[in-house]
Amino acid sequence: MNLGTLGDVWASFWEPRTAREKLLLTWGGVAVAVVVAYSVLWAPAQQGRSHLHQTLPAMQRQIAQMTAQADEARALASAAQGLAPTGGALRDALSASLTQAGLATTQARLTGEAVQLEAKNASFPAWTMWLDGARKQFKVRVIELHATALKDDGQVDLTVALQPATAPARTEQ
Repeated sequence: MNLGTLGDVWASFWEPRTAREKLLLTWGGVAVAVVVAYSVLWAPAQQGRSHLHQTLPAMQRQIAQMTAQADEARALASAAQGLAPTGGALRDALSASLTQAGLATTQARLTGEAVQLEAKNASFPAWTMWLDGARKQFKVRVIELHATALKDDGQVDLTVALQPATAPARTEQ
């Protein structure tokens, strides 16, 4: 339907009406328009505003709490970066890390302040990658390493002793 046809339809409807009918239809249309505008625009905005007034204080408390927790987490993370595990905790951490890296054929035992690890038929590239990560993550240093190459390329039997980087170096006599 084009605009001209719509105007013709409206004119054929409106022209035969009396002045009183036109007045009633106009005021009825205005009343319907006000009710529709209220129910579509004003009422939802009022309800949303009242909902925000009720929930905003709780949300502000939550954000303040989350900000405080984030600040505390940052402070704890920076403090924890300086701490490295020692003793049995270091042995357990290294064992868990080896298992996670897929190097589960390893034995770990505590010898003084050092942790001695033994592996049979281990992938040398995987070991060196793991060792570099462990050195950084657990703040350890290698104090002794013995590796024996096997017939299969890249496979070794090895024994390594790791010590916390803050511990005094072991001297051989």
